[in-house]
Amino acid sequence: MTAPGRHRITELPIGRRIAQLRTRRGLTQQVFADRIGKSHSWVDKVERGIRSLDRISVIHTIANVLGVTPDVILAPTTSSRPEPATNTTAAVEHLRTALARYDTPTPDQQSPSAADLHHRIQYAHSAYQHAHYPQLLRTLPDLLTHTRHTTTARADAAHLQTRIYRLTAHLLTKLDEPHLAWLAADRAITTATGHPRHTAAAAIPLAQALRALHRPTLAIQAALTAVPLIDPAGTNDAAPDDHALAGTLLIEAALAAATGNDPTTAHHYAHRAAQLAATRPGDNDATTTGFGPTAVEVARAHIATILGDPHQAITHHQYATAGHGWRELPAEHRAAHLIDITRAYLDTGNPTAATHAVIAADQTAPAETRTRPTAHTVVATLLRTSPTPDLTRLATTIGLTPRP
Repeated sequence: MTAPGRHRITELPIGRRIAQLRTRRGLTQQVFADRIGKSHSWVDKVERGIRSLDRISVIHTIANVLGVTPDVILAPTTSSRPEPATNTTAAVEHLRTALARYDTPTPDQQSPSAADLHHRIQYAHSAYQHAHYPQLLRTLPDLLTHTRHTTTARADAAHLQTRIYRLTAHLLTKLDEPHLAWLAADRAITTATGHPRHTAAAAIPLAQALRALHRPTLAIQAALTAVPLIDPAGTNDAAPDDHALAGTLLIEAALAAATGNDPTTAHHYAHRAAQLAATRPGDNDATTTGFGPTAVEVARAHIATILGDPHQAITHHQYATAGHGWRELPAEHRAAHLIDITRAYLDTGNPTAATHAVIAADQTAPAETRTRPTAHTVVATLLRTSPTPDLTRLATTIGLTPRP
């Protein structure tokens, strides 16, 4: 049962929260200061918000004296809460059900227009790029059904279906559902058959899903088979986004090779991707891949981490985040990379930098840290090695138990 006033307490700033809890215990500032081993001035500054709490051991001492658990002190001051894990699980099951359906529309059902579906899918892509995953999970089941039921021209319907299957596969890989992601990506490939660019775009989430399934050889094959379909050097009809598609596929091949512990192949395809990126003016493209020079540096950091070279990974990371292209990457891409780079920092014995990275990821795209199982593992690891107030607060927010 929640203690009386708990919800009001946790809505207050931390300093005022401590002051109110202290008053309820009948403690003066001086008595409270004596019990926690601090000065009266220190307590006064904390309660007025002039001084912050920067040591987890002090927070545990304060909580013990006040007769509460540390999460009461550290609970976020915002009233918003992340999507509970149980809700995410239920939403994934709704998505699984939608993917399993093969029903056709009945004559009395109103078919959505291609224009309406295009607008909704664009909105869904934007939600993905901003890492609004809970919102996207609620949207995708209906979109999958409606794109299957549309009676628009066959080519337009296939394009819409390919796009929504691709997006579904990307999200499911994020949520550590690689088998379901593979199914969605395979549907995208099948639906796109006959259209080279759509097939190439669908091969990106397919390679990602195969890599997540620990099938690096198949992932490389999926990516490289698609590259000739849109190779800008091999056609006189190259679209503006062909460089981005080809480059992203090469990055996927490089990451898969690294996963398979093949550094020569990984560096070869990363180099080819860098050559394509060098021909682009920036880091934005029309395919929502975010491909460009910065994306290649981010991928090289991940490759180095996978191959066990954390110092090289950090060098690539620092180079990527120092340039103007970093801010041009989608929020989900930046946050995902910040979570990935924590492994390199931990491998170099720098948990402080790892913690800063995961907190920055949460500030960039909260759902990336609060929804993804990978991020939860990172936070739990850091809690064991280097708990800080910010990290403990984040762990409490996402439902992890802080270290006592």
